[in-house]
Amino acid sequence: METILITNDPNFAKYAEESGVDIIMVDLEILGKYERQGHLNTLISEHSIEDVKKIKKKLKKSKLLVRINPLNDNSKNEIDQVIDAGADIVMLPMFKDVKEVEKFVSYVNNRALVNLLLETPQALVRIDEILEIEGIDEIHVGLNDLHLGMGLKFMFELLSGGIVEYLSKKIIARGIKFGFGGVGRLKEGLPLDPKLILSEHHRLNSTRVILSRDFHGDAKTFEDIINKIDLKLEIKKLTDYMDYMGTLTEEDLLYNRSILKNNVNKIMSN
Repeated sequence: METILITNDPNFAKYAEESGVDIIMVDLEILGKYERQGHLNTLISEHSIEDVKKIKKKLKKSKLLVRINPLNDNSKNEIDQVIDAGADIVMLPMFKDVKEVEKFVSYVNNRALVNLLLETPQALVRIDEILEIEGIDEIHVGLNDLHLGMGLKFMFELLSGGIVEYLSKKIIARGIKFGFGGVGRLKEGLPLDPKLILSEHHRLNSTRVILSRDFHGDAKTFEDIINKIDLKLEIKKLTDYMDYMGTLTEEDLLYNRSILKNNVNKIMSN
């Protein structure tokens, strides 16, 4: 499973690559994000095209993923810019229907990998028609905005309630790479044990996960990150645990799922 880390700091991007992170993500999405998430403790990035260029120069083997804004009148120009700046993968957020995806695929025009961030109830309902479109390389299920759009209280209800599994089966059946959500460091004290989340990644054949802010400790500078987190060690813990998941039986994985569901229910009741 590949790991994705979000940053616009070229030095941190280089350090992350050296630590074993597979994909560096620059996040240009800003349109509508404050309105949707401004009341939550979520990261709203202020990255730029210049950041894409700077980070591309630092990377030797990690892929560069760029999340653009939801489709709008400037999308073709924005996509052209991020591809010219070096994006290997372009991610479209907040799409709702087939026409938006078709337009996005045509704008990318085989110059980069096409990644759809599925995070609206409309896209969930229309998934069969969307999957008929040629040229989709990857789909990542965004738990945060999707749970908000569905009026749920906790994003991992989508995992415990079977929605992510429903989507995974359909996406993988089309030969498209699938991933979902994010994960924190493997440590005690988090509301939901990251090991249970990773167990579901393995069971559902996910190939991508975003590393949460926990992997840089909310540090404000690169020096802060170095002082707070041994990223190489944290990535090794995660990948070692995923290797361990490969030794488990289907029965073991279903047991982990039952524990996750119980824990989500406890969090909800509290």
